[in-house]
Amino acid sequence: MEQKLFIYNTLSRKKEEFVPLHAPHVGMYVCGPTVYGDGHLGHARPAITFDIVFRYLKHLGYKVRYVRNITDVGHLEHDADEGEDKIAKKARLEQLEPMEVAQYYANRYHKAMEALNVLPPSIEPLASGHIIEQIELVKEILKNGYAYESHGSVYFDVAKYNKDHRYGKLSGRNLDDVLNTTRELDGQEEKHNPADFALWKCAQPEHIMRWPSPWSNGFPGWHCECTAMGRKYLGAHFDIHGGGMDLVFPHHECEIAQSVASQGDDMVHYWMHNNMLTINGTKMSKSLGNFITLDEFFNGTHPLLTQPYSPMTIRFFILQAHYRSTVDFSNEALQAAEKGMQRLMEAYNNLERIQPAGATTIDITGLRQKCYDAMNDDLNTPIVIAHLFDASKAINTVYDKKATITKEDLEELKSVFQLFLFDLLGMKEERGSDDAREQAYGKVVDMLLEQRMVAKANKDWTTSDKIRNELTALGFEIKDTKDGATWKLNK
Repeated sequence: MEQKLFIYNTLSRKKEEFVPLHAPHVGMYVCGPTVYGDGHLGHARPAITFDIVFRYLKHLGYKVRYVRNITDVGHLEHDADEGEDKIAKKARLEQLEPMEVAQYYANRYHKAMEALNVLPPSIEPLASGHIIEQIELVKEILKNGYAYESHGSVYFDVAKYNKDHRYGKLSGRNLDDVLNTTRELDGQEEKHNPADFALWKCAQPEHIMRWPSPWSNGFPGWHCECTAMGRKYLGAHFDIHGGGMDLVFPHHECEIAQSVASQGDDMVHYWMHNNMLTINGTKMSKSLGNFITLDEFFNGTHPLLTQPYSPMTIRFFILQAHYRSTVDFSNEALQAAEKGMQRLMEAYNNLERIQPAGATTIDITGLRQKCYDAMNDDLNTPIVIAHLFDASKAINTVYDKKATITKEDLEELKSVFQLFLFDLLGMKEERGSDDAREQAYGKVVDMLLEQRMVAKANKDWTTSDKIRNELTALGFEIKDTKDGATWKLNK
């Protein structure tokens, strides 16, 4: 059955059927991390969200070019136009080359993404590697009359653009709202209008990241990079541009203005945004002391954490909520996600232990299409997970010998779990550095249970009970069946 995918377009504010501009090719651009500090839980959500989009589009048969950039220049301390470049500041304080700082944090980010089983993008461009393209973009906007030079910097003329087009159509703001909320900052005297944003900044003498341009030795404004790199790798018109909800304004709003001002029309067909992660109802912030890095989650070293959480627990936790809803972190929520993930993995592993029968006495009717329907409804991963939980209950009923299943239905369940849990949701069974030791423990437990079976056969109840009680005390759950005994380790 052909699947029709509907996604929520932030621009139109409604779900729309996904129809690629150049099928079967799909162009997708996602704003990646600003590489100047340790990756945190907030970095994980857009990466996982658009990993799901990437996986599902490929599954539907599209040839996807997925571009996810890294911002390594131009993202300033105070806002998009003022202050010191964050990478340059760290390089100055630690007496490093700026690219050393960028590479260090990029490596950490990639390591975390690999642990979270996030597929690498097709292309991962650096802002610093595309200065020429950004300069050309600024030239085009100047030529079309929507920008002006001031003291070696170039600013986008928001008021002039708004007369011919609508500035604010993505975020729903009007220009008066923008003017009333624009802060007075140093350097505003260079602008015609407080809402104007920098396309190119003249570098101060202490600024160590600088490039020559027709206007000054300086660096591009933050908003330029995605417009320039998106057009370079995906063309003047492409399908999907995504990122976190916090980027809707000003970053993505400015991107729309830049593309229209430079080429006359919008570059992007569908705008997609994931919502925020909070901690106990509060936005994650270093100043509030609730900023938790991914490494701290994996190691359990932050004071707010009661235990370490594996990368797959973090991934499952994020996928249990729809990408457009807010997710609030708590230890209790992560512990519940960990248990839920273990239930699904256990059910999947039980499929390998079930012996098929001549009839199916559980209801798994339409499971595959139910999961597809959820994915097609704006990538509703929590509904997919709910369907897999329902299937897990049925699997465990068969495993406990309270129902039966045919070979064909058993194979269908294996296939559905493989497709939706592993291939599309990107979950995987985690194997730690102690995996070989755990396998050895498993063999020992199996051997003890064999000895227990011999003891029971010989009616040596003392030995049989002792083996069971000792294993139970160590955290093993022993379940007797008519064919022997099964076990699992309660974590």
